[in-house]
Amino acid sequence: MNLEAVMQELEALGKERTKKIYMSNGAHEPLFGVATGAMKPMSKIIKRNQPLADQLYNTGNYDAMYFAGVIADPGVMTEADFERWMDGAYFYMLSDYVVAVTLAETDIAQEVADKWIASGEELRMSAGWSCYCWLLGSRPDSEFSESKLADMLKGVENTIHDSPERTKYAMNNFIYTVATSYTPLHERAVETAQEVGPVEVQKDKKKSKLLNATENIQKALDRGQLGFKRNYVRC
Repeated sequence: MNLEAVMQELEALGKERTKKIYMSNGAHEPLFGVATGAMKPMSKIIKRNQPLADQLYNTGNYDAMYFAGVIADPGVMTEADFERWMDGAYFYMLSDYVVAVTLAETDIAQEVADKWIASGEELRMSAGWSCYCWLLGSRPDSEFSESKLADMLKGVENTIHDSPERTKYAMNNFIYTVATSYTPLHERAVETAQEVGPVEVQKDKKKSKLLNATENIQKALDRGQLGFKRNYVRC
């Protein structure tokens, strides 16, 4: 399938209700409103195709950009490719669920994520922390430096309340993921969650909500999910 054929198929799969949901979360035109599950038959035909993925991502169409992540070949993507994709990621569903997810399947994931976390840019920081969540939830504990992750937890504790809104979400999720998926620092992450307490995030100009890692960690423990690891990152 070429770019034109994929775009036609995505348009045919679009639903107005799904489009409204995506737009309420920050997506903007152009987009069709394609449910992620509806993309699976097409992804099975195409499998991995990085040139086509780049063409789709460059359209700026949200559904095409998401599908680009589904068929991307992380093994051939360079740091420059990920930087370019991040430049086009205009809201968190792209930065955290397309770019960060794809990066998490590479050997350069931690190196790039570290740079994004240190960047001071809201969505790059969010993608960096999110990438670590995908990594911790799918790779053996032995692939990580315990002291490095402990330092990262301390950094979250010291800065989360003053961080940009989307970054707060990702940092809060990092605490949760360390507690549930990286057993060597389970206790330290639980203590960090307690020290941080509820984190207020602004959803829009009028509303705010509270994130509570402690409650979510306890729910995961109640479900017997300590040490949880995914078999794969991308759908």
